[in-house]
Amino acid sequence: MNIFEALRESHDRQRTYADALVQTSGDTPERVEAYKQLKSELQAHETAEERFFYIPLMEFDNGVDLSRHAISEHHEMDEMMEELDETEMSSPSWLATAKKLAEKVHHHLKEEEQKFFQMAGKLLDDKQKETLAGQYVKEYKAQLP
Repeated sequence: MNIFEALRESHDRQRTYADALVQTSGDTPERVEAYKQLKSELQAHETAEERFFYIPLMEFDNGVDLSRHAISEHHEMDEMMEELDETEMSSPSWLATAKKLAEKVHHHLKEEEQKFFQMAGKLLDDKQKETLAGQYVKEYKAQLP
């Protein structure tokens, strides 16, 4: 397995959880569960991805801007989750923020897969791609609650 395959597995889960979240309504067990799943998936993925994908890419001159951009989008998603944590789940503003988060997740993953992966593919050699995948998966699992 290489780093791109490892990241895509989590990306697929994030898309599923984000889509499920915006289908929920009110302060229901379904919404609580959907949000919990998305939040833990995003947090575990972000931490592991920054450590074992973006930080290594920053060692290359043309990997710096890309990495900074992606990490700043992670930060935006974290801020939206903080907002959700502080908002009443049954309020209309909660769903509005959840929809913004879901859109950001979809945008971010598409950008990573269509743009960042191509550039990273040129910067990293095959051995690095495999090594990073192992490190990423281990860290990702350690970060899950």
